Amino acid sequence: MSMWNQLVTLLRGSAHEAGQSVVDKRALVILDQQIRDAQAAQGKARDDLATLTARRRLIEKDLDALTAQRGKYEASARAAMQRGDMDLAREVAERLASIESEQATKTPQIADMRGAEDRIRGIIKQSDGKIQALAREVEVVRANESVQKAQASVAASYGGTISSMGSAADSLKRIKEQQAIRDEKFRASAELEDMRTGADLDAKLRSAGLLEGSSSADDILRRLSGPQDGGEATRLPGAEPRALPRE
Repeated sequence: MSMWNQLVTLLRGSAHEAGQSVVDKRALVILDQQIRDAQAAQGKARDDLATLTARRRLIEKDLDALTAQRGKYEASARAAMQRGDMDLAREVAERLASIESEQATKTPQIADMRGAEDRIRGIIKQSDGKIQALAREVEVVRANESVQKAQASVAASYGGTISSMGSAADSLKRIKEQQAIRDEKFRASAELEDMRTGADLDAKLRSAGLLEGSSSADDILRRLSGPQDGGEATRLPGAEPRALPRE
């Protein structure tokens, strides 16, 4: 195969592939249009069936009229023959022959038309079922397509989301560490300040009741249980009188 033929084949293959790709991407749109076209064809078939039924009913009415005429003319021919008027009887007989010929033509037409109506009605019913099944299948495919697009979107963003979450978690960990360091720095600074001013030592002395102006809970209870207004002191259970220093 020459190079030119290979290039032509490649172009044809590429065009087919591109066209197939376009068709695949727009498959649901194409199917929707095909369903609409089929429904329109079904509507035309129903209209044709209605027309055929109407014509058949008109022929049946004509046949009923011919049957009524045949009965009337048969009675007239018999009456003419009874009167001996054979010319009139022949004329009526000729009319009867025409009616019977027309009846013989229209009777099979009605049967054929009824058969055609039944066939068309069956085809319409079958086509309706196929169209409905195709429409339901298209809806299922459309729903699956929507779900898969959503899944693809989630999958595409999943990696970036996980990476972002990891970065955020690392940032949160660093912030907590920085806050913990600042808390320790504040605590250490306060301790150094207490040591510099002696506040830590004062706190220890105050807790031991050795700092002037400080009283423990027991001291307060003893004071309250001492003599009031020259009366005898009320001794609380478990509270011993505190020895006063000598002058």
